[in-house]
Amino acid sequence: MALTRDLALAWSLAGRLVRSRRSRRTLDRTGPTRRLPAEGTIRVAVYFADTSVNMYQIRQWYGPLAHLNERYPVAIVARSPGAMLQLLEESPVPVVYARQVADLEAFVAAHPLALTLYVNQNAKNFQMMRYGRMWHVFVNHGESDKMYMTTNQFKAYDYAFVAGDAALERLSAKLWDYDLAKRAVPIGRPQADHVAGVVPFDDDGKTVVLYAPTWEGDRASAAYGSIATHGVALVDALIATGRHRVVYRPHPRSGVLDREYRRAHESIVKAISDANEADETAQHVYDSGSELGWQLVVADVAITDISAMVYDRLATGRPLIVTRPVSSEADVDERGYLGDAEWLTADGAGDVADLVDRVQADPEARGRLDHWVHHHFGDTTPGSATARFEGAVERLVDLRDDYAAAQPIMAEGSEGGPDEDDDLDR
Repeated sequence: MALTRDLALAWSLAGRLVRSRRSRRTLDRTGPTRRLPAEGTIRVAVYFADTSVNMYQIRQWYGPLAHLNERYPVAIVARSPGAMLQLLEESPVPVVYARQVADLEAFVAAHPLALTLYVNQNAKNFQMMRYGRMWHVFVNHGESDKMYMTTNQFKAYDYAFVAGDAALERLSAKLWDYDLAKRAVPIGRPQADHVAGVVPFDDDGKTVVLYAPTWEGDRASAAYGSIATHGVALVDALIATGRHRVVYRPHPRSGVLDREYRRAHESIVKAISDANEADETAQHVYDSGSELGWQLVVADVAITDISAMVYDRLATGRPLIVTRPVSSEADVDERGYLGDAEWLTADGAGDVADLVDRVQADPEARGRLDHWVHHHFGDTTPGSATARFEGAVERLVDLRDDYAAAQPIMAEGSEGGPDEDDDLDR
């Protein structure tokens, strides 16, 4: 198994290199047609150094960024040619391609940047973070109880926009000498205010169940994926009732390393297709699209694995079921929300319809859910998180301008020469 995973990983890396070079050639041909922001306009940059495989991390911010762009001009800075091509097709705000540090310097010098937002912890972030006359703000790409949410890397940023009290408690417990009151700013989850996509079925009274599993993981401690252990049984059971509609949205990497996992995924896709062919009113959905929004909001009940999807759904305040990992090595921290979660075991997957019915009707389950929704995200009234996000941005824009007026110095672009490693593909 380990050898198979290593070979799959090597093949994946080789494929990414080929795609990167192809994407670079495409960008070279289409460069003159790109829509660039007018010089001297951008106040907020969003830095994305990852390749297209991690586009989901920036996509979830499209809605909030488009809304913020109405107040403060926003641009996404891409470092990878493949990601740049995707962003050119998708982004609701201007995109700047900065493959080399010299390109980054030119962008910084051309705009009155007040802050830069970071959606992940890519090592290339430091090539942007060396510019001092702006704020560097970590906004992450999800809320969860994973170790990633308390990494000491938080200290590298001037500020972090976090979801709520749960995030503050995590950081307080894990980070030494970190000024939470000043540097961690609770904003809720503004993504929940911006529903992306069009619902592809009719509202006919059926109970809509979103099943959004994660991938199989690359190590035993991260084996949270349920497709091979729960997925086939739970989807078959829900289809069989005739009163449930399944929306199946797997992680895009599902089955890349594990053949059994891939076969289970393919079985679920076939079951959905067969059910729709047998009954045109069934309207079950296999969702492999890039947009995430309507799925979380429309579903009456969501079933997820331990992943950021738990907290994406929690932000909507609607019923949620979490699959219990089969692997004894999978790390499950039940000190927070997971201690009160509605769990679905592999053995109980065939009886999932009863659990779906119960979590909708049980007032005690509703009370537990409401407690954790507020603990993680604060006020989830539509629009409230967007207001907090934009208010936090406004305060930092004003603060930056106050500092810049009091301490005028050299142009931003002269704060240091290019790094030796200025090519993302080296």
